[in-house]
Formats: sequence, structure tokens, C-alpha cells
Amino acid sequence: MELRGVIVLVCVLCLAHSTLQQDTSKKKNGKKESANSVAIEELRKKIEEIVQELSLLKEKQALQTVCLKGFKVPGKCFLSDPVKKSFHAASDDCIAKGGTLSTPLNGDENDHLYDYVRQTIGPQEHIWLGINDMLKEGDWVDKTGTSVRFKNWETDVTHQPDGGRSQNCAILSNPANGKWFDESCRAEKASVCEFMIV
Repeated sequence: MELRGVIVLVCVLCLAHSTLQQDTSKKKNGKKESANSVAIEELRKKIEEIVQELSLLKEKQALQTVCLKGFKVPGKCFLSDPVKKSFHAASDDCIAKGGTLSTPLNGDENDHLYDYVRQTIGPQEHIWLGINDMLKEGDWVDKTGTSVRFKNWETDVTHQPDGGRSQNCAILSNPANGKWFDESCRAEKASVCEFMIV
């Protein structure tokens, strides 16, 4: 309903803008033209502001729609994609949807993500995480290039990460109860995109 009101307001402002332009071309008086120019400029600014507000409303509506299909945790929501792809393809798909590959920031988020994957993709599946050590071996960073603070590597049996330069991407493993493993970025895994919400 709010969106319709904004659209109607934009249409009215565009019509007013058009009328002012026609009136301006008909009047020869310099003062009136100057006043009309100022009014037109003010209308342009207001139209730009309304267009920006409309864009933000569309973005919020899209995120709410995505989050209704997925799972919410404080500050973000997850949306699973069971189609197996390489790390880069999965990352590109999440970005195209307006999100990023999931990157748990603490143990609770990791547990929620593990449960969500188990329910939506399957109990024996692995998903890509949004972290890698491509630039410097052993320096695991997120999508912004910031070093990862929370880590949940499997260390009891296989002493992860153990792949060296051949395994620069990370997965969350459902069979290993949400523990992380390093993996070749070319391997094909399912994924979960995360979207930041307010």
C-alpha cells in the first residue's frame, strides 16, 4: 500500500514538473522564469529523493520476501541452494541475489546454520562457507578480506585445515555436526546465502 502511494506521488510530481516546464517556455518575464527555474530544481530534487526512497522500499521488500523463504537469525537470514556448484559459482549466485555465502560469526550462528542445512539440503551434505585463504595460506578471511575471528574447524580427527595450497575454500559439514573443513574451491557443493537485515 505504501509503495502505491509513493508511485502516485512520483507521477503527480512528474506531471507538475512537466506543467512548470511548459509554463516556463511561454513566459518571457525574466523574474518569473527565474522563479520557475528554482521551483523546477526543487521539484527535481524531491523527485530524486522519492526515487531513492522507492528503491530502498523495493530492496526491503525483496529482502523480506527472501527471508520468508529462508531462516532468520539476529541481523541476517539464510536461504539454502541445494544445487552443487564450485565456490566461485556459488559465491557469484549469492551476490547476484543481493547476499553473500554464509559466514557464521559465532557458535550460535554456526549451530543455526548447521540445523538449517540439515533440514533443507540434507543430513549428509556439505555447504560452502564465505571464507577462504587464497591470498595467504593459513590466513582465513571473509568476503571483505577481514580475518575470520570465529572458527569451527574439525580438529579432533583430521586436524583441519589440512589441505595446504590445494584447498583454499571452507565448507561446513553436516555429517561432522557443523564442523569446518578446507576444500578445493573447484569442488562442487551446495550453498547457503546470507542476507543482512535490520
